[in-house]
Amino acid sequence: MTQTLVLQSGPPGPQPDWIAHCTRSVRHWAQKHHYDYEWVGDELFDHVPLALRSKLAKRPIIATDLARLGLLQARLQQSEIARVVWMDADFLIFAPDRFALPNDIDMAVGREVWVDAADPAKRPGLKVWTKVHNAFLMFSALADRRHPVLDHYHYTAQRLVQANVGRMPDQFIGPKLLTALHNVVQLPVLETAAMISPRVAADILQQGGPALDLWLRHSPQMPAAANVCWSSAPQDHDQASLVYALACATLDGMAAAGPRA
Repeated sequence: MTQTLVLQSGPPGPQPDWIAHCTRSVRHWAQKHHYDYEWVGDELFDHVPLALRSKLAKRPIIATDLARLGLLQARLQQSEIARVVWMDADFLIFAPDRFALPNDIDMAVGREVWVDAADPAKRPGLKVWTKVHNAFLMFSALADRRHPVLDHYHYTAQRLVQANVGRMPDQFIGPKLLTALHNVVQLPVLETAAMISPRVAADILQQGGPALDLWLRHSPQMPAAANVCWSSAPQDHDQASLVYALACATLDGMAAAGPRA
């Protein structure tokens, strides 16, 4: 029982070129490490409990966050699978030689260093929020082919969605819940599995800037892969150029260059 399974999901049919570039980076990385790879289409939502499907019918991000937990649990139950890994479809491995799954821990989540504008009324400029995220998740099969943190996370997420009667932000059971759990129990984090805010993305496209500098300065390790956060990006955000810039550039070189005039 040594096999690792890498899971990704997206709607059926052709994907935008930049998404295809992201998923291709994950498939090639998995192949290099001799990991199994599975792409899941809309059948992902079969893992949303029937009682919650109608409530989440118009909340695809929250439904996906919940469904991935059920999918990971289901795959861990397969006798040939020792470890499951989830990566979002817009998760790009841009430095594959530096991106490695840890073998000394039985689970890991991604690192979110979010850089955005601070409240101008209180503190102008940029602010950094250090959290964890669920665009990367890793769980090993432990007793009874389950993992207690995955089971608890899934159960808690379902309870929160069921009990909610007000507004649910898109990150409700994703980074928000996972960070709350992390703050209590200090979950293991794969520091190289990062997340890029729109402010950092803009600096990457400019080949340097203060948001990128802050992102790298507050990242415990140099990122080797990242969720490019299409769901949080402005409508006019050039995701394709961001993905290609990350794939071709060196982040530390950008930071050393500083902001352009």
